[in-house]
Amino acid sequence: MKGFLEDANYSIGLLDEGATLADVIDNCIYEHTHTGKKAFYVGDLGKLVRNNIQWQNVMAPIKPFYPVKCNSTPGVLEILGTLGVGFACSSKSEMALVQDLGISPENIIYTNPCKQASQIKYAAKAGINIMTCDNDIELKKIARNHPNAKLLLHIATEDITAGEEMNMKFGTTLKNCRHLMECAKELGVQIVGVKFHVSGSCKDLQTYIHAISDARCVFDMAEEFGFKMNILDIGGGFTGSELQLEEVNHVIRPLLDVYFPKESGVNVIAEPGCYYVSSAFTLAVNIIAKKTVEYDKLLPSGVEQTRNDDEPVFTYYINDGVYGSFASKLSEKLSTIPEVHKKYKEDEPLFASSLWGPSCDELDQIVENCLLPELSVGDWLIFDNMGSGTLGEQSTFNNYQRPLIYYMMSFSDWDEMQDAGIASDTLMKNFFFVPSCIQLSPEDRFSTAA
Repeated sequence: MKGFLEDANYSIGLLDEGATLADVIDNCIYEHTHTGKKAFYVGDLGKLVRNNIQWQNVMAPIKPFYPVKCNSTPGVLEILGTLGVGFACSSKSEMALVQDLGISPENIIYTNPCKQASQIKYAAKAGINIMTCDNDIELKKIARNHPNAKLLLHIATEDITAGEEMNMKFGTTLKNCRHLMECAKELGVQIVGVKFHVSGSCKDLQTYIHAISDARCVFDMAEEFGFKMNILDIGGGFTGSELQLEEVNHVIRPLLDVYFPKESGVNVIAEPGCYYVSSAFTLAVNIIAKKTVEYDKLLPSGVEQTRNDDEPVFTYYINDGVYGSFASKLSEKLSTIPEVHKKYKEDEPLFASSLWGPSCDELDQIVENCLLPELSVGDWLIFDNMGSGTLGEQSTFNNYQRPLIYYMMSFSDWDEMQDAGIASDTLMKNFFFVPSCIQLSPEDRFSTAA
């Protein structure tokens, strides 16, 4: 059965009760093994629905504004738009993507801390007025190119834990906020709120307490200058764990009730990105080459060698890498471990292994050291939690093309959307039925977004 809309650029498969995402992955691997062995994603858009319900249950009335750079694929943006989520955009292309969904300018924030003048003008023309700012040079640039802008002062937070470093940190100090308000007053620019961001790697939730207290100070400061502030943006850093969400809510709720009660008229918003999409996408990659290497070359410095010299050590090359789906590996540790798709015996020996992308670049290392059964060229590896930071703007390195994306959703998740009255007719046209016995060819079963 084909999708309802012949010219749609993507389709979403509705899974029968007997069909699972694992079945979809198995079937896609079977098909790709016979047609080209390309890397591909399977996206569970129902996970977005469930995560949004969880957000509403735990964090309401804080409104989420999804950072588009986290994952800008059409299925994700359309589902989130249908759910009523706002969008935080960092570029003209992201603003255009969201506008194409019919999202009103009031539900779009321009959050890039270093904005191009031409893109500020684009936001002004599109009626996107809310944007962030953390220095006077940026403030003057905004004043010249967007007189109707409504600014959120981005304040710095102490969210760097011991042993962590940041190449660049954004956000201004409380002391500098007064200077920025003086400049805004002179330039006739409105300041309507405060933004801060606490990194998801920050283990000390007391950082939120300090940040909210600082935000309250900025709000009080704004009254002296006659600014009417009505937005508090608590940023992102939400990992997707319900436990983390509840822990953050437990810390911030009492302070919000005191400093920004409902009667104050301040709207509290947030920017959950990987919270929505990280666990919703699974990546399947194929092994394209294999080598036997010396063991000590796999070991991180300072690690003692303990293996038997007779054991082989393997390096595998896969058909996706840091110039593609693993781009975030260049700046942070990989948060997912590979799973071997083929069946192997529980007592089968495991060997020290490393995984590399296809570019032959020394930076294109995916996994430095892991234990895997011996694999062959043509075998498949599965990576979970690949929905965040991997599906944004496409890289042009080596003519990289984004892997195909197969969108899925269970009937129960679809029912949740219908029950909530948010399953639009436009979105409905992108759905088609996937039976429990999946034996359909790609052209009959999927339209993919590349």
